[in-house]
Amino acid sequence: MTPEQVDLIERLRALLADEPVVREVSMFGGRSFMVNEKMIVSALKDGGLLVRVDADRHQQLLGRPGAIQAEMGAGRDMGPGWIEVEADAIRDDEPLSEWVGIAMDYNRAVTGGHP
Repeated sequence: MTPEQVDLIERLRALLADEPVVREVSMFGGRSFMVNEKMIVSALKDGGLLVRVDADRHQQLLGRPGAIQAEMGAGRDMGPGWIEVEADAIRDDEPLSEWVGIAMDYNRAVTGGHP
């Protein structure tokens, strides 16, 4: 793991500490965080973040700083609902927390989890 990825993983652990069912797994080339058995975010090797969002909000969320369409390899678009956030855009805790909140909103909507 890169130092940027390790730092991001620690920050994500702190943000998700109060969630009742959190599990970490290796996937998408990073460390993914599962809540209610659904992936919410993944800490990527470069310190960026892969975020699972509501596909209906996808285009709107791409307008946020550092947000780009996630790809599974060069030129292989992951489709609506998958956004990558560049490391520079989540260096501060506030934007990282906002992205985790967006992912958790979607997670609760699809799993029936509690707010």
